[in-house]
Amino acid sequence: MSLPEAYLWQALRRRPDGLKFRRQHPFERYTADFYCASAKLVVEIDGASHEMGDGPERDARRDATMREQGLQVLRFNAGDVVKDVESVVIAIVLAARR
Repeated sequence: MSLPEAYLWQALRRRPDGLKFRRQHPFERYTADFYCASAKLVVEIDGASHEMGDGPERDARRDATMREQGLQVLRFNAGDVVKDVESVVIAIVLAARR
C-alpha cells in the first residue's frame, strides 16, 4: 500500500458510519483500492502515475467496467488524502449514503 492508501485504510477500518470496507478487492481483471459492498462503492486513490501516459484512459476504462457492474466509483488525489484524510472520509460516507 502507498502512504496515502495506508492513511485512508486506517480511517476506513474503523467503519465510519457503520460502513465496512475491504482493501485491494478484485473485480474482473481490476483491483479496487477500497470497496464497500453494502454501498456498492469503489474508492480509488490516484497518485502521479495516474496522470501520466495512458493512465487517464486506463482509469476511464476501469471505471466504466465497474460502473457497468452497478458500482459507484470515487477517485481522490493522493495528496488530498495525505493533507486531510478526515475530509476524504466524510466525502466517502456521504457518497455511500446517497
